Amino acid sequence: MENSIYTGLSRQMALQSDMNTIANNLANVNTPGYRGQYMMFTEYVEKPKGIEDPLSMVMDYGQFISNKPGPMQHTGNPLDVAMQGPGFIGITRNGETFYTRAGNFMLGEDGALVTPTGDRVASAGGSAIIIPQDAKSVSIAEDGMVSTENGAVGQIMMTEFDNIDSLDAIGDNLYKANAPGTAATETRMISGMVEGSNVNPIMEMTRMIDTQRAYQSAARMLQSEHDRQRTMIQRLSQTQ
Repeated sequence: MENSIYTGLSRQMALQSDMNTIANNLANVNTPGYRGQYMMFTEYVEKPKGIEDPLSMVMDYGQFISNKPGPMQHTGNPLDVAMQGPGFIGITRNGETFYTRAGNFMLGEDGALVTPTGDRVASAGGSAIIIPQDAKSVSIAEDGMVSTENGAVGQIMMTEFDNIDSLDAIGDNLYKANAPGTAATETRMISGMVEGSNVNPIMEMTRMIDTQRAYQSAARMLQSEHDRQRTMIQRLSQTQ
């Protein structure tokens, strides 16, 4: 198999990864707090023994998360919060802390503040935030302090990270931190609103079309190379 086929296959694999990322972004256009994810590519060069020209291939180096804020959307729900600033909200799942920008919360059966998937919103100390069953009103202040008419019941964990790329998306609009964060100092919460997805659907559709065309071009190049090799083999067999 010649270098051109290796190069074409690597390009197709990279384009498929990019297409999967674009499709995921489009699927989350209406997901509160969703941050668009984008692929990073690099060139991999190898010089096998006995081959004069080096072999150049495309590699998907990784993903990065867009830190562009999404639009603020008014809901009027006192349990909803939008994050203004770079911070993330702490969420606990199976005893582990994860992070999200989505502030569309509700009350669980035991009165805990939870996400739509049932994960508990973490307090600044890491415990759950429990709203008393007899509470008549709930409010969330700019610093994340949750209060009822009888006083404060807990403060939502807000964490900031020096490098947003240290966060890995794990699904359900949650991120896992690969480096420790710090208590938020540049972030505030706005109650009664949520942050919308920062994905621009028109731009993503344009990227999808461009990626599809590039993939088809790579497929045609591979087919052309296969045809060339088949023709060459046929001619060699006819001369014997």
